[in-house]
Amino acid sequence: MSNNLTERVKLAIRDVPDFPKEGIVFKDITSVFLDPALSRDIAQEFILEAKKIEPDFIAAVDSRGFLFGPIIAQALDIPLLLIRKKGKLPGPTVETSYDLEYGTASIEMHINDIPKGSRVLIHDDLLATGGTTLAAAKLVETCESEVVGFSFLLHLGFLDGKEKLDAITQNIYSMVTY
Repeated sequence: MSNNLTERVKLAIRDVPDFPKEGIVFKDITSVFLDPALSRDIAQEFILEAKKIEPDFIAAVDSRGFLFGPIIAQALDIPLLLIRKKGKLPGPTVETSYDLEYGTASIEMHINDIPKGSRVLIHDDLLATGGTTLAAAKLVETCESEVVGFSFLLHLGFLDGKEKLDAITQNIYSMVTY
C-alpha cells in the first residue's frame, strides 16, 4: 500500500473523545465515505490484499465490516458470510460470546452457509483487543473451516489484538495502525 493512501485514510478518520465512554478516543471511520475516491481506493487495496491469500469466503463482522466486506467478496466473485450480533439472523446459527473492554457480547452466523474445509478471510473495520475477531474466528472454526486471513481498516497497535490473532494466521492486514 502506498504511504499516500495511508495518509489519506488517517486524515479522513475523526477522533471522538469520550465515546462510547469517558477516557476512550473513538476512531470514527464514517468520514471516509464522504470521499468517494478514497472509499474506492480503500476497497481496491482490500481487494488486492485478499487476492493474495485466495479465500473461498469473506466473513464480514457486524456492523462496520459490512461496509467493505461485500465489495471485497463481489470483486473476488466469492460468497459473503455475515457475522451478526446475537438475535439478528433467522434460522439455525452457531453462536459464541466474548469479552469487550466494557462488557460482554455475543455474535453468530448461519451454521449451514459455509461448507466444511472452506478458506475464510475475516474482515472488520477495527482491530483493538481482538475479542470480536477471535470470536468470529471461533465461529468459522466451529463450522470446520479455516481462517486464512484477517483484514482491517484500522489497527490500534497499543492494545495487542494482533498478537492474539497471530496464533491463527500470519495473514493479518491493517491499512492504518495507530
